[in-house]
Amino acid sequence: MTQRPLRVAAIHDLSGFGRSSLSVILPVLSVMGVQVCPVPTAVLSTHTGGFGDPVLRDLTDYMGPALEHYRHLGIQMECVYTGYLGSAEQTRHCRDFFDAYPDALIVVDPVMGDHGKLYRSFTGEMVEGLRGLVQRAEVITPNVTEAFLLLDEAHTSGPISTSAARSLLARLGAMGPGRVVITGVTLATGEYCNLCYDREHNSYWKSVSDYLPVAYPGTGDIFASVLTASLLGGDSLPMAMDRATRYVELTIKTTYSYSPDPREGVMLERTLEWLTRKEAAKGFLTL
Repeated sequence: MTQRPLRVAAIHDLSGFGRSSLSVILPVLSVMGVQVCPVPTAVLSTHTGGFGDPVLRDLTDYMGPALEHYRHLGIQMECVYTGYLGSAEQTRHCRDFFDAYPDALIVVDPVMGDHGKLYRSFTGEMVEGLRGLVQRAEVITPNVTEAFLLLDEAHTSGPISTSAARSLLARLGAMGPGRVVITGVTLATGEYCNLCYDREHNSYWKSVSDYLPVAYPGTGDIFASVLTASLLGGDSLPMAMDRATRYVELTIKTTYSYSPDPREGVMLERTLEWLTRKEAAKGFLTL
């Protein structure tokens, strides 16, 4: 009998235009050999970054019945991976998925802010709900802003020292997750990188990448998806982080070379093939 692919319950929104959330998560995980079982939290005509007010259909009332149907069918999931959520109630549904699949790898991308600020639609109750998910997670992937928000600390603008970066990673790990990844960090050395911490082995790592003066939606979703598939495929944490870093860097550079409207997201259609090569990730360094 053919062994089935590993399955991921991907709890995210779906944007019809703009290459973010499930529209990039599905192809990335699939091309890496993982079966994606999408659990859409909302459907939007576009993402929320610059296209005006999108048409939105909230799907909170879908999440619970969908889980019950999967339970009834006896469908197993090897991973539960959460991203952008629209309400505190949706965080409670995520915890139900965690409870339903206690042996699954729990990956939480605590999407709630950027550039030093909490997103406008997020309330204190929502932040607390995400902190609760982080406490249950094995792997978390906040950006720098989200790292400080999770710790309820003032955001440190500008580059941070290596010792401060290690402290930040360790304090996030003390919240519960055994593996912490922080994206988009500028170190005092001038390096632009992603960082990770493995609590079990007390090890700290970095993957350095080139910086381009542009921001695209969906790159965090792509990074976390490559990281998740890599971990499920047996990569160590620094290897998985470096694979995700290299792919996002390649895709951003490719997109930038074509000079499209940044609101449309990255041109992953041009780069997905790279993920099938399964090259050994080796660009990570100790932090």
